[in-house]
Amino acid sequence: MPTWQEFIEEEGHAPEWPYPIRYGEENVITADVLILGGGIAGCHAAINAARKGAKVVVVEKGMAKRSGSGGAGVDHWLGACTNPCSKVTPEEYAKTIIDSAGGYDCGSLRYINAKESWDTLLDCEQMGVQIRDINDEFKGADFRDEETKLMFAYDYENRYNIRVYGHNIKPCLYKEMKQLRVEIYDRVMVTSLLTEGGKQGTRVIGATGVNVRTGEFYVFKAKATVLTTGLPGRIWVFSTELRSSFRDFNNTGEGFAAGWIAGAEFALMEHSGSDSGAFGYIAYGMGNPSNTWYGSPIVDANGKEVPWFDRDGRELKTVQQRFQPAPGQKFILGQGIGVPSNYKNQTNRIPINLPDRIGKGEFTLPFYADLTRLPDQERRAIFGLMVGNEGKSRIPVYDTYTKAGFDPDKDMLQAPVMPPEEYKVTNFWGGMAVPHWRRIGNGGLVVDWDLRTNLEGLYAGGGPIFGAGAHASAATSGRYAGRKAAAYALTATEPVVDRKQVDDEKARVYTPLKQSKSGIGWKELNAGICRIMQDYCGQYKSEETLKIGLRLLKELGESEASTAYAANPHELGRTLECHTLITVGEMVMHACLARKASSTFLNFFRLDHTEVDPPEWHKFLPMKLEDGKVKVKELPLDYHLRPPYAPSYEENYKLHCGLKR
Repeated sequence: MPTWQEFIEEEGHAPEWPYPIRYGEENVITADVLILGGGIAGCHAAINAARKGAKVVVVEKGMAKRSGSGGAGVDHWLGACTNPCSKVTPEEYAKTIIDSAGGYDCGSLRYINAKESWDTLLDCEQMGVQIRDINDEFKGADFRDEETKLMFAYDYENRYNIRVYGHNIKPCLYKEMKQLRVEIYDRVMVTSLLTEGGKQGTRVIGATGVNVRTGEFYVFKAKATVLTTGLPGRIWVFSTELRSSFRDFNNTGEGFAAGWIAGAEFALMEHSGSDSGAFGYIAYGMGNPSNTWYGSPIVDANGKEVPWFDRDGRELKTVQQRFQPAPGQKFILGQGIGVPSNYKNQTNRIPINLPDRIGKGEFTLPFYADLTRLPDQERRAIFGLMVGNEGKSRIPVYDTYTKAGFDPDKDMLQAPVMPPEEYKVTNFWGGMAVPHWRRIGNGGLVVDWDLRTNLEGLYAGGGPIFGAGAHASAATSGRYAGRKAAAYALTATEPVVDRKQVDDEKARVYTPLKQSKSGIGWKELNAGICRIMQDYCGQYKSEETLKIGLRLLKELGESEASTAYAANPHELGRTLECHTLITVGEMVMHACLARKASSTFLNFFRLDHTEVDPPEWHKFLPMKLEDGKVKVKELPLDYHLRPPYAPSYEENYKLHCGLKR
């Protein structure tokens, strides 16, 4: 099959659109439970709502069989605290994560994850995902339990993070949804939430969408809705030719924007992380000692090995010690959960002062990951089991490198060559991060112990919840939210859609098709959004720059964005994504304006409010849109343990989980 460019060169014109065009055609779909987003959280939500007897509909912009940030696989499952080998309780795990984030985390989400993560993994096993070493590939390994054949990551003593063969997880979930007769609408992009009476702040009764292949319009009516779309990307950094995001390129925040416009509350949108952006290295495709590659020996250009230390600065003399807690340490928290990796309970590590030691000539660049220095089982666990099943590395790293001749039994993998200061213990060594290149952090919807938002009928799972964790958290919270939404739907009244709300949204969606062909394209529009975010909402912020940024985003929306042209359904979807990105960018800037203090926990720095983490600012600042104005309130960091909730995690869980335990 010829490439796009080859076709144009051979035929003299671009290929015709290969799908039937049905602009304006309207489809009305009714459900008990509507799942917006068919990623990991969405699939688990759909399965568990259907198991409760609800009629379930899933709306997915991509293809639910493989879509989402976890769509291509998973290699380790975090926080399975109730597995038979675990020595960590759900409360210990949840509290440690929340403490490590300075309290800026979603307590109900973290505890639910810790309490039900193992049960969710067992669900996956029943659906066909291999979670044990059933073929005895790693028999006798330090990280393997011989009785259960479970394998563990990071902390071999406390055994609550489980290594899995998760390359086929989405096909297994997809098959289960089909068997449960879940209706799946692939290639349909969510454009808005429908509300009772068409009014902001009222009960959510469904959503609208547009098919990005045929252009058809969809009206979804539902008694309950679960928002499980991914975290927004492409806000600060964007390139279609180079690596643009660690996350799924299609995740642009439709759920965030739709929830915001409907009147939902969001918190921590001011939190962001650094991003090496378009010039970053392929995820897990370079030598490093972190996350998937945790425990890997690092050597310099002369073969000198970089030492490892425990959390208290004691040098670790053996490989085995890297996977054991320090004396007096209850457990190693592990990596990949979105908390500062320099936290005292985090993990063993290479030296914190490595940049200084490089500068003094103690180590010579470049560095290499030398898996040959590991025991055979540890080596195969990293490059075979973990790199071979992690979605971001199975094809681009494991398959590609293996076909190219890379052999971890004899070869080393070079780390990026960067300035010494870039080799921080907190850095995944993914490439140099420019301060103005950012990514959305832990911001998202505020939820209660039912994972319900402030809007009746709207629940959330996975990425849209503030403080959202990794793959296991998405799966577990989706599973929980799905059954809670189904329980609500059993007693909810039938939704009545406001026709004007639908017509207004339909007119908005199709506007790019009616513009002049000389109008700006979606790529240029996306690049313009990124430039505004880089210049006016970078790592260091101030009242003046943020207000200018808001004005420029507004002007961009009223000028270039309003005249942007789309030639086909695909371009229509991409153009609508840019409108979403403008909305999300505005949400971020409003949140940044509201927090008038700097915070290391939030990676948030104000040039006009330089005091770092003052006690009076240890609070959430939930915000929502009301009558066109942004309303901000204050919420204690431990709101999930204050009235009207019970004072303990376990008690709240028992009251709300909906399970007989």
